[in-house]
Amino acid sequence: MLPYTVNFKVSARTLTGALNAHNKAAVDWGWQGLIAYGCHSLVVVIDANTAQTLQVLEKHKADIVKVKWARENYHHNLGSPYSLRLASADVTGKIIVWDVAGGVAQCEIQEHTKPIQDVQWLWSQDASRDLLLAIHPPNYIVLWNADTGTKLWKKSYADNILSFSFDPFDPSHLTLLTSEGIVFISDFSPSKPPSGPGKKVYISSPHSSPAHNKLAAATGAKKALNKVKILITQEKPSAEFMTLNDCLQLAYLPSKRNHMLLLYPREILILDLEVNQTVGVIAIERTGVPFLQVIPCFQRDGLFCLHENGCITLRVRRSYNTVFTTSNEEPDPDPVQELAYDLRSQCDAIRVTKTVRPFSMVCCPVNENAAALVVSDGRVMIWELKSAVCNRHSRSRQVNHSSGVSPLYSPVSFCGIPVGVLQNKLPDLSLDNMIGQSAIAGEEHPKGPFLQEVHLRFLLTGLLSGLPSPQFTIRMCPPLTTKNIKMYQPLLAVGTGNGSVLVYHLTSGLLHKELSVHSCEVKGIEWTSLTGFLSFATSTPNNMGLVRNELQLVDLPTGRSIAFRGERGNDESPIEMIKVSHLKQYLAVVFKDKPLELWDVRTCTILREMSKNFPAITALEWSPAHNLKSLRKKQLATREAMARQTVVSDTELSIAESSVISLLQEAESKSELSQNISAREHFVFTDHDGQVYHLTVEGNSVKDSARIPPDGSMGSITCIAWKGDTLVLGDEDGNLNFWDLRGRVSRGIPTHRSWVRKIRFAPGKGNQKLIAMYNDGAEVWDTKEVQMVSSLRSGRNVNFRILDVDWCTSDKVILASDDGCIRVLEMSMKSTCFRMDEQELTEPVWCPHLLPPRASLTLKAFLLHQPWNGQHSLDISRVDYPENEEIKNLLQEQLNSLSNDIKKLLLDPEFTLLQRCLLVSRLYGDESELHFWTVAAHYLHSWSQERSVSTAEPAPQDRVTNPLDICYDILCENAYFQKFQLERVNLQEVKRSTYDHTRKCTDQLLLLGQTDRAVQLLLETSADNQHYYCDSLKACLVTTVTSSGPSQSTIKLVATNMIANGKLAEGVQLLCLIDKAADACRYLQTYGEWSRAAWLAKVRLNSEECADVLKRWVDHLCSPQVNQKSKALLVLLSLGCFLSVAEALHSMRYLDRAALFVEACLQYGAFEVSEDTDKLISAIYADYARSLKSLGFKQGALLFAAKAAAAGRDLLRELESPKQEPADK
Repeated sequence: MLPYTVNFKVSARTLTGALNAHNKAAVDWGWQGLIAYGCHSLVVVIDANTAQTLQVLEKHKADIVKVKWARENYHHNLGSPYSLRLASADVTGKIIVWDVAGGVAQCEIQEHTKPIQDVQWLWSQDASRDLLLAIHPPNYIVLWNADTGTKLWKKSYADNILSFSFDPFDPSHLTLLTSEGIVFISDFSPSKPPSGPGKKVYISSPHSSPAHNKLAAATGAKKALNKVKILITQEKPSAEFMTLNDCLQLAYLPSKRNHMLLLYPREILILDLEVNQTVGVIAIERTGVPFLQVIPCFQRDGLFCLHENGCITLRVRRSYNTVFTTSNEEPDPDPVQELAYDLRSQCDAIRVTKTVRPFSMVCCPVNENAAALVVSDGRVMIWELKSAVCNRHSRSRQVNHSSGVSPLYSPVSFCGIPVGVLQNKLPDLSLDNMIGQSAIAGEEHPKGPFLQEVHLRFLLTGLLSGLPSPQFTIRMCPPLTTKNIKMYQPLLAVGTGNGSVLVYHLTSGLLHKELSVHSCEVKGIEWTSLTGFLSFATSTPNNMGLVRNELQLVDLPTGRSIAFRGERGNDESPIEMIKVSHLKQYLAVVFKDKPLELWDVRTCTILREMSKNFPAITALEWSPAHNLKSLRKKQLATREAMARQTVVSDTELSIAESSVISLLQEAESKSELSQNISAREHFVFTDHDGQVYHLTVEGNSVKDSARIPPDGSMGSITCIAWKGDTLVLGDEDGNLNFWDLRGRVSRGIPTHRSWVRKIRFAPGKGNQKLIAMYNDGAEVWDTKEVQMVSSLRSGRNVNFRILDVDWCTSDKVILASDDGCIRVLEMSMKSTCFRMDEQELTEPVWCPHLLPPRASLTLKAFLLHQPWNGQHSLDISRVDYPENEEIKNLLQEQLNSLSNDIKKLLLDPEFTLLQRCLLVSRLYGDESELHFWTVAAHYLHSWSQERSVSTAEPAPQDRVTNPLDICYDILCENAYFQKFQLERVNLQEVKRSTYDHTRKCTDQLLLLGQTDRAVQLLLETSADNQHYYCDSLKACLVTTVTSSGPSQSTIKLVATNMIANGKLAEGVQLLCLIDKAADACRYLQTYGEWSRAAWLAKVRLNSEECADVLKRWVDHLCSPQVNQKSKALLVLLSLGCFLSVAEALHSMRYLDRAALFVEACLQYGAFEVSEDTDKLISAIYADYARSLKSLGFKQGALLFAAKAAAAGRDLLRELESPKQEPADK
């Protein structure tokens, strides 16, 4: 075992316990890598990797109902550094925005006094990152500026709003889940409130839900699912069809556009919002455990589901390899019926009881490969997904794939690029590095040398347990002294209601040991040394008022516990208190209706049981005075005398004589052990009349030495404290009486605070501070001056009630409260949050957000621009970084805290620059960079693949088999995007149940150019439908359209007239019929339908025409009123306009990203050589060198100044000049 280093620094902290029912949904896992959750009125912040509590935020006066981390979807620099911002909302409607690292509230927001239903940071704007949207009950949504606390706008709706969800693909779309139905808002904007009441729809479902049908064979399942026509209607359904009341949750799918899920206890519905129709149902069998919550993934089409037994399951969408007809052939007789999600992994359930049940689950937003479960008893369990490659043998034993569960394959690429032959790979880095995409219909799974079938499993990698539910009794270990400094540990023993004693280490705040000592509630604890304590518990009294007393002596290092009173303890009067003497020699045990017992602690023997007429004791305290010093002097004198008697005049001692000496010495040591030489100690106690008795104990003799008559001003004495020459008594009326024993004066102070429950002196020589505990709070007094130092009152300063108090160190107190928490506070007893960098952690935590801004950006540059001096290294001292040692040590600590797997990747010379950028953006939880580098890596790589393939060959295989995932939507390759849209429209066609649905499918088919299938649907319209005639004519038109000039010009004219008269969709359809999709896109853009135009361009136009449409969209995105330049950059990347991206990054002053992107492009040869290009590159490098210089990162600045050629010459001179200065002097 490592030698224990003593740390006397015990910082103020809070140990938290079980949660409150209000805290159920108050948990969030931020992009910063930390988890925050509400515990009563506190916000607890923990590190997910090491499962350590980093911060406890205390300012709310009421229970927390929501917490939300700010998003990291912006470019970070010195002006916008990496920081930890968190919003928390409580039951009284207060929202506090925190700077978590400093533990300070930046802003407080209050609108109404009802609990906040939901809160969300806006993430779409490049301009502002301070906007917070909140639901203030019953029916208001309010947009706040979370930096200043100002209200930007407020909007009310007709129904009570329960929660909301933003469309991840379109920030202007917001959906509200209300008590009546769903409200779709399509014009959400930070600048003004939504205009109308939104589009309100109801959800009705006949009760033939699949949950109540036995899903036997596959065909039976299909029939059951077809019965479920979950309808989204504009009309309010009748009462028997109302099922929205059981809807637990509504969320958009981030993995594909325009899909939403609704969660019910026994099923999850996947809706396609284009046709407002269910396209998938995930149902639980009759014996299955109902759902509580679901989190849809972004990187892969998967769902993390939490069940009522605390089990977390991962479901991934099934791959379909049935080929859809993409030309105008006969459609497949039995196309895909459902979006099916297969169960791929599940973790262990927890033991659910009345008080212990799962509250909420959160998923890691950066890597989506871990989920954390918060349990009502205060536990946080962190489950990580691990992937394992299947061998051929196990594969053959598996169920054959005809059962529908398709195999999962590892992806082709790692960190955005196909894996190199010699490259280190870390498949568990993130979900998209673990499993490949679910193949869409018409796609075969790519086959490659690195493609292996994988299995997923959950592994518990972190567990944080809270304090058990109160009652508590607490006792701090003996204080630090010069004698015990070598082995001192600040340990706090907590006795609980279930009979166990928890020992906490207060430097780290972690549980040191949990000891199951008693069978009933622990009533008191007294330490007998630094490594042992006595604790007592009493069972519930029988009808005679007698109980079973348990008094145990516990040895902490071994955990051994012995019954201190032997066989005694059954059917006797309950123990009221135990008190250990100052030298830890004697123990006084006070009973309710039985005389006092005095015990010897060292030998566990009873010294004296007082007679029956002994007065009943109300309070007792040992004196700090004793005669140990004089005894020690006597002992030394005796030893010297013995030595003198036994030394003979002869120089040589005979054997007999030497054995006599050893016998004498042995006898002496034995007598010490049997405590024949015991120091004399004193104690005082009071009886019911307030008379004070003073007794002396020496060995096994107990002498009554003095009695002091009662003080008339005091009521019945309830507690006594004694230190030095000061004795303090407290009574049941709230009076404190201070006795100065040397000056023989006493002074009574009425506190008017009712019964004094406990008084205790602070440790430390000459420290005369004292804490007093009352029914309604506590006070700290200075007994020297006889004045109050600080006070705390339940209901006035705080909402909790105090259960027990003690001193932690000479200037810090410990309060145990009924909200299940134990607080270590300064003497002022003001609850404060601490700075996170002052925390003493047992394990180092990777969190660059905690570093000063300059340091965190330097660390990022250090990781990105490896190798330094031709060598890959994670030693910051290897580079020229003239910062003070403290900052360097902080950076080195961060580097050391990285896992070995990550270090291996960072030090791998085969790890490319693009992969490094992606990895670092994951490490920093930088949302904006992660998306940028994912798209950049994909398109740079596929561009180089295309260029390397000879022009004779058609599309390269790699680009088709490894497309950009559909979660990037418009940024995907056109061919892949078209296939996905075809699969989607097929599914919509299968699922249509009303004429409206059919009509929407027809419109989509016409836009996609699937004319034959569109005609079939048009001809299905029944004769009694009002649209029968129109649809029949439309069918004729579609089949007879020829490319002859006159008909084309007529249709074009009709289309333009339609568009001019407000029938945009119909006009666009006509233009698509005559292959004028490019004109259609132009019209859509003119009328502000930008994303619709981009969609149409990708499915209908060739690459040149499509690029024109998308470039116009880029200009629109960059315009000041839209200000979505980050999105524009991604569109330019998908078009392969790499030079434009570099220019845009430079003009936006994203200098670090610009320099790295230019380096990557040069490596791939993606820039055409020209003078202008060289100028741009030099300017980017020079500006980046200057920004590195401003960070103080000299070596990085030198590197890029040298790369900038002429543009960086002056800077290079400036950077190198200080080196010559000392020589000149």
